[in-house]
Amino acid sequence: MAALENLANLPDPVGNVVRGQTLPNGLRLRQVNVPMGVVAAIYEARPNVTVDIAGLALKSGNAVILRGGSAAEATNEVLVRVLREALESVGLPADAVQTVDQYGRAGANVLMRARGRVDVLIPRGGRDLIQTVVNNSAVPVIETGEGNVHIFIDESAGEEMAVEILLNAKTQRPSVCNTVETLLVHSGSTVLPAVAAALSKAGVRLHADDRIRAALPANIEAEPATDEDWGTEYMDLDLAVAMVDSLDEAVSHIRTWSTGHTEAILTNNLANAERFIAEVDSAAVIVNASTRFTDGGELGLGAEVGISTQKLHARGPMGLTELTTTKWIVQGEGQVRG
Repeated sequence: MAALENLANLPDPVGNVVRGQTLPNGLRLRQVNVPMGVVAAIYEARPNVTVDIAGLALKSGNAVILRGGSAAEATNEVLVRVLREALESVGLPADAVQTVDQYGRAGANVLMRARGRVDVLIPRGGRDLIQTVVNNSAVPVIETGEGNVHIFIDESAGEEMAVEILLNAKTQRPSVCNTVETLLVHSGSTVLPAVAAALSKAGVRLHADDRIRAALPANIEAEPATDEDWGTEYMDLDLAVAMVDSLDEAVSHIRTWSTGHTEAILTNNLANAERFIAEVDSAAVIVNASTRFTDGGELGLGAEVGISTQKLHARGPMGLTELTTTKWIVQGEGQVRG
């Protein structure tokens, strides 16, 4: 309900002028946002996603076809019915929100093959679901990605801030894609003992390289980290931890293992912050704040369809504008091309 109220209060993106000009020949140009058309979404669990996606699609002028996870099928059925009744109550067509949940996996397969009827398909869930849709869909797909998220603690970062941010980024809701999965600590930093103690007390299991394990207090346990740990989205109270000797080494590690979702730096060095922003190529780059802020609601979008980790059309949290495309409007007074 809160997400829908937030969406209702946001500006309508349809008709927004992206850019415009008058050419030397007198033609008046405008590029404006227009709806995609029919948006389909295949997603797992979390019935709030049903409401969020439907609200975003309707506010941006689209119809939506939903395929939710079987674990929430009964709840989604009720939510879709309520949404359709709400549309009819204000004179809008109920079929602007539809579901294929009743057709099970076959319904998802039809959505993936409905090129020409469905304009864009958005998968949201775990890696297996997303890759299944990406690899099998004939409909254009906006790929939302898994979040192998990194935080780099620079040698200048303060202890209190580092502890608070790491606890929030790892333990507030460990099962979501903007949770930190790998911590990189500069070898010149002094905050590791406090950060490790706080995480351990909160129940976080550390998977650490040899240098980190040697630097940890004797009462804090850590499993030896492997390459598998650097590439894992745990979605649980597990954290891979590595020591690096420079910002360059941190950026190199992130480029090797990141899924392009969110990366953060904790630092009191402005030059290092600016370099991290410029050199890390992910959908969201954060300075001195929790990675949990990579979220449509938190970033003022009202809600999100998902977090895109691809680069075409949409990247990062996808709100109203990301469910629109553009068209050019050209107005003249009889001009012809020479």
